[in-house]
Amino acid sequence: MLAKFPGHRPQAVEEIHESVLSYKQSHTPENTAMTAENNASDKALELMKNFAEKYAQRTGTYFCVDPSVTAVVIEGLAKHKEELGAPLCPCRHYEDKKAEVDNAFWNCPCVPMRERNDCHCMLFITEDNDFAGDKQEIELDYVKEVAASMKG
Repeated sequence: MLAKFPGHRPQAVEEIHESVLSYKQSHTPENTAMTAENNASDKALELMKNFAEKYAQRTGTYFCVDPSVTAVVIEGLAKHKEELGAPLCPCRHYEDKKAEVDNAFWNCPCVPMRERNDCHCMLFITEDNDFAGDKQEIELDYVKEVAASMKG
């Protein structure tokens, strides 16, 4: 239950829980650009984790109250960085990933995030958002654990 996560907003926890579950179900590896066949390397995970932490701190944004959302997105970004050479947003479907990387619109941080603090993936969340936690850091071991759990 999300109530165990510090920093959640005082409101209907069940409502937030349902929304996060819905988000997680719609952002499964089968529904996004991520696959569980070969997860990102530990080095790539660490690089993307460090990037995400620094970017959140620099922009005054926070990670999701449910840290598994943060971990899944970091894993997807790390995988794309290795496969495509850029951290293409893992929460969208692309007909041609390479063309999208070259276009750079959805490379993290994407244009909507840079211009409006609007992160579709819920990696960088403004403090006024109901899903914002109070963390701008995440443990690498936790990211690795979540990534490993995505292996079929």
